[in-house]
Amino acid sequence: MFEEASEVFDNMFKGSFPLTFIVFIPAVLILVSPLPIEAAHEFTVYRMQQYDLQGQAYGTRNAMLNTEARTIEADVLSRRCVLMRLAEFSFDKFQEAIRQSAGAVVIILPQNMSMMPQDVIQQFMEIEPELLATETIVPVYFALEDDELLSIHEQTHSASVSQGTSSAAEVLLHTATANGFQMVTSGAQSKAISDWSITSLEGKLTGLGGEDLPTIVIVAHYDSFGVAPWLSYGADSNGSGVAALLELARLFSKLYTYKRTHAGYNIMFFVSGGGKFNYQGTKRWLEDNLDHTDSSLLQDNVAFVLCLDTLGGNDDGLYLHVSKPPKEATPQHAFLKELETVTSSRFPEVKFSMVHKKINLAEDMLAWEHERFGIRRLPAFTVSRLESHRNSLRTTIMDMRSQVDIQKLCRNTKIIAEALARVIYNLTEKGAPEDLQIFTEQMQLQEDQLSSVLDWLTAQPRAAQLVDKDSILISTLEYYMNRYLKDVKRHYVKADKRDPEFLFYDQLKQTMNAYRVKPAIFDLLLALCIAAYLGLTYLIAQNFGLFYNLVRRITLKQKQH
Repeated sequence: MFEEASEVFDNMFKGSFPLTFIVFIPAVLILVSPLPIEAAHEFTVYRMQQYDLQGQAYGTRNAMLNTEARTIEADVLSRRCVLMRLAEFSFDKFQEAIRQSAGAVVIILPQNMSMMPQDVIQQFMEIEPELLATETIVPVYFALEDDELLSIHEQTHSASVSQGTSSAAEVLLHTATANGFQMVTSGAQSKAISDWSITSLEGKLTGLGGEDLPTIVIVAHYDSFGVAPWLSYGADSNGSGVAALLELARLFSKLYTYKRTHAGYNIMFFVSGGGKFNYQGTKRWLEDNLDHTDSSLLQDNVAFVLCLDTLGGNDDGLYLHVSKPPKEATPQHAFLKELETVTSSRFPEVKFSMVHKKINLAEDMLAWEHERFGIRRLPAFTVSRLESHRNSLRTTIMDMRSQVDIQKLCRNTKIIAEALARVIYNLTEKGAPEDLQIFTEQMQLQEDQLSSVLDWLTAQPRAAQLVDKDSILISTLEYYMNRYLKDVKRHYVKADKRDPEFLFYDQLKQTMNAYRVKPAIFDLLLALCIAAYLGLTYLIAQNFGLFYNLVRRITLKQKQH
């Protein structure tokens, strides 16, 4: 009976290869059919800056990412997504990843960056300008850490380290059995944003007297800057400058409300956009007022332009940056002397001095905002707590609300307000005491309001690429200025389409998925196993009679023993 069955199966498999194919291939397909891909984690990533300024490209040039994750310790980084935590990040490691043709770089930042050691923060602040100094072909992203992302980094790190410390056989086995992570972004490739408008705001307080009154212009740019636009909150640079300007507007609007304290100066307040991109908003505003109109306060008697920049740090320095030292018997010289008077008589802990730096038109970026006015031959200077325009605090994502000392900001704002009032009311020549306090009692600075304004400014990133003309930031600034100033207007600047001075790109914020995957070597080994299985099965099927007889003889021998 068994012999007959053997002959039947033998003939069936030898003469019916299609039947063999039908029987075995579905089984193989069932065995090797891929399991549903499991998304290990979905998280938000923020792309590094991408912009063009005066024809020069800066930042990363790509946005799309679909590659396997590795850490910097891996031997091979080519076409891999390199994960690095902030504590282990350095510019040398970044360059090494680029040199090995990495497919992308993802830098993992702590949720609360203010809790990081100060040396790590300072090191990263110094690296940021280097990252943006030239264009980078591969996508560079930043992500805020969480438990899942840290777990992905740890597993990827373990796999990367094991490749360099184990034997070839161990590496092969570990690679075949380990889980990897495929990093995939959901967005499209970045493209240039056409017709982007940078918005600036202007308001004024009209002086009491004739038509030819001198005008004081107070300026601060509102936009922030850092290596990643969506992480740039710019608390000190230049949220503190805008907060100080709005507080000055509130104080002097009160003084100008009463005839007895209504001074013979016009005061213009200008909140400019595009400050971090060579002060594009200020440049266009000057062109509109000096070149394209016959009636403007800037064309008449400008006493001086006072720019406010980075005033809220926890140090005791205060500097007046000038392109040309002010001459005696001029309003700008009077303001310099009043600053010295106020600081020495009432705030002796403040180290005040003047810093002279000529305008260098050969550089791509102007040093300070007052240089825009200096180019148009308007007397201007910048008040800042920073001694140098190259301070890394002005261009970092580490410039957060926690870095601002609100009491120091209030003190610096009061120094500026007192000195400005002494100039406007000519108090020194009238013999007023040096320690005279003008802003006291009901007229005193409101620290709580200053803090609230700064909290509001730092509640959202203010990179120029993110603040369009319909932004809630612009409308709220406009509302605030309308409370205290007259003739509040918006000014827009768009890049020239044929020869743009600046050009922004989209896809700055995306969703990234980390999928659990097996490495390519696993697919190769699986294919070899399947081939061996199919080959063995086919041989058995083609020689079923011999196989049956062999098994039968072995079975009979075992029964006899």
